[in-house]
Amino acid sequence: MERLAPGKVNLGLSLLGRRKDGYHELHTLFAALSFGDRVVVEPIPEGIAFQGRYGRRNLAYRAAEAYLERAGWPGGVRIVLEKELPEGAGLGGGSSDAAQVLLALKALYPAEVDLMALALSLGADVPFFLQGGVAEARGVGERLEPKALPPLPVVVYGPGLRLPTPLVYREVKPHDFAPELPVEAILKALAQGEEPPYWNSLEGPAFRLHPELKEVKARLKALGLYGVLMSGSGSAFFGFARDLEHAKEVVALLRRTGYARYGTLGGAHGAP
Repeated sequence: MERLAPGKVNLGLSLLGRRKDGYHELHTLFAALSFGDRVVVEPIPEGIAFQGRYGRRNLAYRAAEAYLERAGWPGGVRIVLEKELPEGAGLGGGSSDAAQVLLALKALYPAEVDLMALALSLGADVPFFLQGGVAEARGVGERLEPKALPPLPVVVYGPGLRLPTPLVYREVKPHDFAPELPVEAILKALAQGEEPPYWNSLEGPAFRLHPELKEVKARLKALGLYGVLMSGSGSAFFGFARDLEHAKEVVALLRRTGYARYGTLGGAHGAP
């Protein structure tokens, strides 16, 4: 069984404040991309045979172990993980890989396992990838409400800088907190091909850690993309193109200096 583990971007991310449990309360719009990693999942008699980086520490491996444990080990699984999405870029690759493993195992070994609860135990972004598409998220990202958008042409660029999420969150200051996102206004603007009224509260902390990221954002805007924003805790950025041809031209220019890919938001597959 082969599955696409799509990346995601955050169509705005607002940190509302710090919670008593130490986590930050956030408000965001997740949007799945039409490209990502490739995950192959096959049944075997017993155990977990994993082909991918980090072995047992990989979130995809941990997802398989957790599901099979809760299902009573009805059989084993072979997982082959082919990475396309860069790590430490804010595109959710690891979380998406884990979600696809859960969905595949649910199909291979049906059992009374609460996938959403299991997904949340693995990571805050994992529940979103069980449903994909576009979703408004609250809490730490686990309270989801599906939203709709047409398949918009998008460019994703990663400058090759690995930016660990905990490092960015440790840099958050009180002045980085912001109000809730104007979700309906964002969706309306994007659907009409206009500049969306969103922001990412983590850009400030990321830019303080790596000022050169400001230049990355400026470069994408100079190439004619609109709605340019850092995704999640970075270091990848995304922006919307006039059409797929424009997106293709931009990617051709960016590919020499980092990870560059174009496609659509959760719609039809884009070309590499």
